[in-house]
Amino acid sequence: MPFRLLVPLGLLCALLPLHYGAPGPDGTAPDPAHYRERVKAMFYHAYDSYLENAFPYDELRPLTCDGHDTWGSFSLTLIDALDTLLILGNVSEFQRVVEVLQDNVDFDIDVNASVFETNIRVVGGLLSAHLLSKRAGVEVEAGWPCSGPLLRMAEEAARKLLPAFQTPTGMPYGTVNLLHGVNPGETPVTCTAGIGTFIVEFATLSSLTGDPVFEDVARVALMRLWESRSDIGLVGNHIDVLTGKWVAQDSGIGAGVDSYFEYLVKGAILLQDKKLMAMFLEYNKAIRNYTRFDDWYLWVQMYKGTVSMPVFQSLEAYWPGLQSLIGDIDNAMRTFLNYYTVWKQFGGLPEFYNIPQGYTVEKREGYPLRPGGETAEPKVSPLHRYQGLMVGSLFLSRLPSSSISREGLVMNVFIILLPQLVFLPFTKNQSCTHSPALAPAQASSVEEARFLFLGKLNSSRKK
Repeated sequence: MPFRLLVPLGLLCALLPLHYGAPGPDGTAPDPAHYRERVKAMFYHAYDSYLENAFPYDELRPLTCDGHDTWGSFSLTLIDALDTLLILGNVSEFQRVVEVLQDNVDFDIDVNASVFETNIRVVGGLLSAHLLSKRAGVEVEAGWPCSGPLLRMAEEAARKLLPAFQTPTGMPYGTVNLLHGVNPGETPVTCTAGIGTFIVEFATLSSLTGDPVFEDVARVALMRLWESRSDIGLVGNHIDVLTGKWVAQDSGIGAGVDSYFEYLVKGAILLQDKKLMAMFLEYNKAIRNYTRFDDWYLWVQMYKGTVSMPVFQSLEAYWPGLQSLIGDIDNAMRTFLNYYTVWKQFGGLPEFYNIPQGYTVEKREGYPLRPGGETAEPKVSPLHRYQGLMVGSLFLSRLPSSSISREGLVMNVFIILLPQLVFLPFTKNQSCTHSPALAPAQASSVEEARFLFLGKLNSSRKK
């Protein structure tokens, strides 16, 4: 291990306490079997409660013990649960849910759906389950991976989103009606993340179906954002997709922007695309120059670089993982330690944390149950295996005892997606490489499974 990694690693060892009840030699190391069972119990408690009280609605409302449609009436929790079921080894339930979804989910409905959420959760959920299914022992069609019921559902859902991209700039509207397309009078103002978070799912879909339209529209949207950055290299928070003019000019790495940066990196890995990585690295320079202060990342005016909001947002918790993906381990560790101090202070990450005051922002102190997965998600890095074990055990030990938001809704990313992120570090045969020769089952997250699989598919097509 390079010497420069020893100092941050030592700090992490000193600052990350283990769950006191966990078995381990002299209390110094987490026991993988113990934590695997804890994660499984957490998942099935949530999953079974959803089936009993909320199906076929999108999400569970635990205070009233009923269901609620939030993103388009897709039985979204079941879609979100598909790849988690495979990761946990429950192939029979996976097969049952696939049949239920085929029989019950209809995308030809008069519903206004979020283009962003439908992509990352419906299209992405179906594709990841499709790609993992064979390795999990599921019987697949003869033409797999370019054929299969989940792939067909993903393609159908994605085609419903394409009308949103028919704008003068190529940047999509934020909402589309699944039956009629974009509604007349729909607002043209879309957040940056809602424009730049398609390349992973849409490029996967183009590779599997042979239809380039999905990857093409995703790339155009990425390029229009890139061309719209300020002279100092920053992007704002919301933009008018008809005129290309920035409406909200706060620049940062959190809400409204976050996954744009994440998808530039993951898209570069997926497609072996040096241009996408170069774009992110240029952004990263501007972010370090204008928004970073003492390893915190503030919000600044995109044209001037002056501080507009000296806050840490819970949705920024992905950043250390993204830093580790590009090999910036030193900065990743320092940023993570800042975020950990906030978690330790409150037992969770508040929506907004005022950095100079060292406390929550009034009316934004709630824990919305979104970012824990981003904090716990182990990214690929030289510290991947160790970091995943430590952060996973940390998360489980400090999991809030009352995991319900103020709205009485437990978000799917908490009850369904989070368990797979915390479970995976405690499994065997972890890999810390994106080599196309590796099988998807060796990946450390579902998204990495997509990276590995598509890398292998693209390599085979070039031969």
